[in-house]
Amino acid sequence: MLRYGTFETPLGPMVAVVDGAGALTHLDFLEDVADAEAWLARNARGAKLRRGRGAIGPIAAAMDEYFTGHRHDFADVALAARGTPFQKQVWDELCRIPYGTTISYGELAVRIGRPSASRAVGRANGTNPIAVVVPCHRVIGSTGDLTGYAGGLAIKAALLALEGALPEPRGGIVPTLPMPGLV
Repeated sequence: MLRYGTFETPLGPMVAVVDGAGALTHLDFLEDVADAEAWLARNARGAKLRRGRGAIGPIAAAMDEYFTGHRHDFADVALAARGTPFQKQVWDELCRIPYGTTISYGELAVRIGRPSASRAVGRANGTNPIAVVVPCHRVIGSTGDLTGYAGGLAIKAALLALEGALPEPRGGIVPTLPMPGLV
């Protein structure tokens, strides 16, 4: 049995899913809280789900600390993402990217010992089911441009700006998003 709930952040609502032990299995941004049921149908297929705000309280509190600048890592958050061994290897390495820094997909591939696997690393990065906590937003293109983010480039830019890691645009336009409470 998985428990889920939604909570508000300065960048919009998020949905969190935890397993019976309280380990985080999914965390993602939503367009609207009303989208939670559709999101769960797509992303937690086949799982028995029960709404439970208390179960996701710790992750909601951790995210509040992150958005207010009082948390720079999530090492104390238990994770239980499902994926292939390769995906898990990539996601584990994502967790080693320090707050306030970015790396390229190529560098991430090198770090996992697969220097010619940049595209596969990019795909694994894109399937990360735990936004922010597993910081896939810290991976950028080799030119320094923001590339791909399931929550949209505006949210990626806002997360990097919050961390002080937003790269200077190199000919491209970096999307922005109003960030009440983050400035």
